[in-house]
Amino acid sequence: MTTIAISVKDLSKKYGDRTAVSHANFEVPLGTVCGFVGPNGSGKTTTMRMLLGLITPTGGTGTILGENINHPEKYLNRVGAMIEGPAFYPALSGAENLRLLATLGGYAKDQVQGLLDRVGLGDRANSKYKTYSLGMKQRLGIAAALLPNPQLLMLDEPTNGLDPAGIQEIRELLRSLASEGTTVFVSSHLLSEIEMISDSLVMLRQGKVIFAGKTKDLLLRQQPIIIAKCSNSNDMVKLLEIAKSAGHEGSIIEGAAHILAPADWAPALNTLAFESGITLSQLSPVLPSLEETFFEMTGDDQ
Repeated sequence: MTTIAISVKDLSKKYGDRTAVSHANFEVPLGTVCGFVGPNGSGKTTTMRMLLGLITPTGGTGTILGENINHPEKYLNRVGAMIEGPAFYPALSGAENLRLLATLGGYAKDQVQGLLDRVGLGDRANSKYKTYSLGMKQRLGIAAALLPNPQLLMLDEPTNGLDPAGIQEIRELLRSLASEGTTVFVSSHLLSEIEMISDSLVMLRQGKVIFAGKTKDLLLRQQPIIIAKCSNSNDMVKLLEIAKSAGHEGSIIEGAAHILAPADWAPALNTLAFESGITLSQLSPVLPSLEETFFEMTGDDQ
């Protein structure tokens, strides 16, 4: 039995002379949350559409739940998806829309209220879809994607339009689904959210995969920094000289020294500063966030 939900090898898609996805390679283990990130136009939605059998790859291969993506009919009944925003009948209620989709898909209709409760729409089940806010529409889209009780859930920007409380609810929902064995493959531009929920990441830049692996491995690979401030601002340049003499480059940004050094060197910096007559008012080892790492790796394509 496969332990991989998604496997992609040299997957490519061209539209005429334009390459949307170029030789993508990555794997997503079963029962995990994988974040799919990249600037707009980097190929995320195109990749998802190829995996769902909505468009045909120009080259390469891939499998979903052990089945070849050239035969989506063998796995789509085990996959839930929300790509490029949900579409529902405006005059029907949320519950009516889901019951209709359940009937069309051959899914159990008695699960509709439970799904609405799960995505935070239980009290608006009988309200017409056209009265829903953007965030509520996103939640209904996720509920629809859960109708097949999927092994794999693919979501394109699921927190779009949600307020902070709603984002937290969706974050908790996705983590709970993964803990129950559902694999979640989610694209988002909210990198702080992706960092909080993702076990692994696939990062795209101009249609190419620039990172695929565990989130923690990416963050640990980045250069940590120590942020320091002096009680006497005139000592800042001297502090940088002390750091440089110890082999650590740095610069002054917004009145603070940003020194490229591991966290465990901070006590040594404090001692060296004290011995040179410098009193530090701040000393903070910091690891780059996913957002900082993302912008560093994707360069000027924002």
